[in-house]
Amino acid sequence: MLVLTRKIGQKIRIGDDVELTVLKVSGQTLRLGISAPACTPVHRDEVYQRIETEQRDRRQQTAAF
Repeated sequence: MLVLTRKIGQKIRIGDDVELTVLKVSGQTLRLGISAPACTPVHRDEVYQRIETEQRDRRQQTAAF
């Protein structure tokens, strides 16, 4: 895991197309702005995990028939 320290307004680049900007820090809460192409899905981890579970369940149901 890469650990970085950034201040408000500073950015992190991921590849050529994704940019993260630190917008606000309040206590233990960080607000990030994410710029990415529309074809790049961006989800919070809990949403991503739910999508993965639903897709796996659908594949298993399809395979059962």
